[in-house]
Amino acid sequence: MFAWILTILSALTGLVWLADKLWLGPRRRARQEPGSEDQPGVVIDFCISFFPVIFAVFLVRSFVVEPFRIPSGSMIPTLHIGDFILVNKFTYGLRCPVGSCKFVNIGEPKHGDVVVFRWPMDPSTDFIKRTIGLPGDHIHYQDKRLTVDNQSADLEPDGIYAGDGFSRRMHETLMGVKHDILVSPTEIEGRSDWMLSPDLFDYDVPAGDYFMMGDNRDSSYDSRGWGPVPEANLKGRAFIVWMSWDVERLRPDFSRFGKLIR
Repeated sequence: MFAWILTILSALTGLVWLADKLWLGPRRRARQEPGSEDQPGVVIDFCISFFPVIFAVFLVRSFVVEPFRIPSGSMIPTLHIGDFILVNKFTYGLRCPVGSCKFVNIGEPKHGDVVVFRWPMDPSTDFIKRTIGLPGDHIHYQDKRLTVDNQSADLEPDGIYAGDGFSRRMHETLMGVKHDILVSPTEIEGRSDWMLSPDLFDYDVPAGDYFMMGDNRDSSYDSRGWGPVPEANLKGRAFIVWMSWDVERLRPDFSRFGKLIR
């Protein structure tokens, strides 16, 4: 919705600014007394003043970087609730500001990339997950361990996650990319929603699609539950946490400022 609003504002203010430069302004000044102050009116004055700012924001947000706030814990321990991140908009090509068209093809997601995309079930909602499978990959998941095209991910235990005192923190190396994940050793009694996705499955990623999973493996609603992400839904690669708000202590978490996303 914000992308549409920004696009419409840029177009409207730009058209008024251009019309004033080429036609309205010269006609108005020709009717004024010599030496009198140019008075374009409230609407035209607003467009002349704010069009450069609006258009600059439009260009940066559409083609360079876009801010995104982490709303859930599906990417813990890599990303926390309250993290504010920046998304590189041109890593996977330059796309239309609204819609799904791509007019410059620069690159494609790689194994391990953390990607923001439009959720296939509701394209008005943005999701963020890690790229596990590329088009044509065979994905196998069993006993908390991923296998992609017969290459099993290495797992190194890293103790208990302090955030809940229960989940196990692991170093996972997937197709040469090392990152941290959380896994649940067992289902918590009385908590039926703990296992949000299946712990055993095989899947072949269709052409043009990507298989996404959260780093909080047993508490992530991802491609295991709703399928792959079409290439047209990709928005960009997350690369840095620029600010973080501790939602429990209600204060900034300065330790996460500037943290690179891997």
